[in-house]
Amino acid sequence: MTELLIIKPSSLGDIVHGLQVATSLKAQRADLRISWIVREMFAPIVRACEAVDRVYVFNRKGGAKDFLKLMREVRATKFDYVFDMQGLLRTGLMTSRARAKHKVGRTDAREWAGMFYDEKIPLPPDGRRSHAVDILLQFCPVLGAKPELKGTLKFREVDSLNLKFADGRGGARPFVMFPDSRRADKKWGGFKQLTEIILREDKSRKVVWAGNNPLPDKGAFPPAQFLNLTGNTSLVSLPALVKKADWVISNDSGPMHLAAALGVRVFAIFGPTDPRLFGPYPIGGALNHVIQAPVGDLKLLSVRDVYARFQRIRGR
Repeated sequence: MTELLIIKPSSLGDIVHGLQVATSLKAQRADLRISWIVREMFAPIVRACEAVDRVYVFNRKGGAKDFLKLMREVRATKFDYVFDMQGLLRTGLMTSRARAKHKVGRTDAREWAGMFYDEKIPLPPDGRRSHAVDILLQFCPVLGAKPELKGTLKFREVDSLNLKFADGRGGARPFVMFPDSRRADKKWGGFKQLTEIILREDKSRKVVWAGNNPLPDKGAFPPAQFLNLTGNTSLVSLPALVKKADWVISNDSGPMHLAAALGVRVFAIFGPTDPRLFGPYPIGGALNHVIQAPVGDLKLLSVRDVYARFQRIRGR
């Protein structure tokens, strides 16, 4: 059995990309056992992923005492490989403390993390202008695997959750919206108006708002057609909710990347970030669609333009 430790503590979107690569490695290497270091807030989704065998929890706010405790747990296992997929000083220090024959990191690592690696993976042909998934796929040849996505990303809890409450009239699958994002300049302000239009034009459809941070709707929508799960969306239930969706409509965010990874149709709303580098993967795939704001300013992107593009994509 080949023991691999992946270090990818955050963020949600980056972790989803890493899980896709872990799934591909498992599909190509039946002898592989994968352990993972992840921040406590993202641990539930990594634990639920079928490709991951063991999870070590990194408490970022726990100070030196918690860090040393974590590394004692990690050092109890002798790994064949450590892959630092994050490439920052703290993950480089984790790499240095882990017991492993081969310590591999990113060529584009920052904060002097590169000094802790035995080997650095090359960048894809497009260099730093490559998508994040393509960069992480370069770890695959280290284990003799092809740098491409193989297998299907699966989560253990998905099939056990009953989400019929999200269905619309006649069992119509919902549109699931993620109005939040980590950065204020990536949050489009038109989700309320977009919801109003969709519910007015399609009485059978239910719209579900979801996300980690609460976003009040002030009772603006008919309860039979609308469900607000913002602030009440757990990471354990997130894959099931995403797979339930007919469409996921989202800002540039972790749930957007999860939807693309699970093969759900995505309509992503982008502002200042480049969708060629950070959009739903694969870029240009049949299920992945993007609208970008003029000059990258989401304040310039009207609800009318977003809805019109969405309708054209749907063929209506």
